[in-house]
Amino acid sequence: MNNSDTFGTGEKMLEQILDFVEATDGLNLAKSELSDYVIIEQEVDNRQITINKFDVEEVLARVDEDGAEFLQVNFSTGKKILITQRLIGFRPLTMFGLDMEKLPKVVTTPDIMNIFDAIQESLCHEDSSWEELEVLRKVYDSVVCGGESVGFDLAAERELFARIPTQILPTSA
Repeated sequence: MNNSDTFGTGEKMLEQILDFVEATDGLNLAKSELSDYVIIEQEVDNRQITINKFDVEEVLARVDEDGAEFLQVNFSTGKKILITQRLIGFRPLTMFGLDMEKLPKVVTTPDIMNIFDAIQESLCHEDSSWEELEVLRKVYDSVVCGGESVGFDLAAERELFARIPTQILPTSA
């Protein structure tokens, strides 16, 4: 993030987002009849996010360490997203009892299924502990809540979360 430019307000910020998304490889615009918002879909998992121009406070053009351009969209609520060539990044939500320093600062919706896979793997190993499962459950919930807080519909992932056991039952020999 060594380069940034601030763009104007309202329609101009939404236009900047539209222009960036149209030039990406992995994001698509889902057309709407209203000009006050845009719906962006990620090709990798078909997840959509709606961005309303009245909620956008600032749009910053950024460049990562590898020279790839992305947009940082700051909302009036204090939330932010990063729009890259393929994905939309967001912060995991802070959870009580979860060391947030051990989580990435920015995650994406595909990370949710990776965490779910880790939970499944944990449940299949005999040496897994309840503490490990509890940490993975909190990480999963943190990422899902973070995604929902910026506008992703993650009802299916929320449903999966409800199915994750809250404890590991001992197996009999």
